[in-house]
Amino acid sequence: MNLLNSALGVHEQALKVKSQRLEVLSQNIANADTPNYKARDLDFKALLNHTRNPDMQLQATHAGHMAHGEPSGTQGLKYRNPFNTAFDGNTVEMSVEQANYGQAAAQYQATLSFLENRVSGLRRALRGE
Repeated sequence: MNLLNSALGVHEQALKVKSQRLEVLSQNIANADTPNYKARDLDFKALLNHTRNPDMQLQATHAGHMAHGEPSGTQGLKYRNPFNTAFDGNTVEMSVEQANYGQAAAQYQATLSFLENRVSGLRRALRGE
C-alpha cells in the first residue's frame, strides 16, 4: 500500500482537502439567510501541510511564548472578510460564495481526473502494456 501512496503523491491528500473546502463553501451557501452566520473558508496550504505532516506541531522554546491558538480540529479554517455585511450580521455573500464554489469544483474535478490518469497509467504498467 505504501507503494501506491507514493505513486499517487500529494494528489490524494489534495483531493481530500478540496472535498473539505467544497463542504465548507456549501455550508456558507446553505446558511446565507441565517442571522449572525459568519462565512468561512479553508486555507488550502495550511490544511494540506497539516494533512501531510500531522505530527508537526508548533513548540514553545520558552515558558513566556504564546500558544498558536488554533484548535487541532479547525486547522486551516478561517473566517472570510466580507465586502458588505448584512444588517443581521450575516457575512455570506452569495455571488462570492457561488464563484468560489464553482472554482473549487473545477479544481476538484481537475485533481480527480489527474488521479484517474495516474491510476490508469499504473494499471497499464501492471498489465505490461
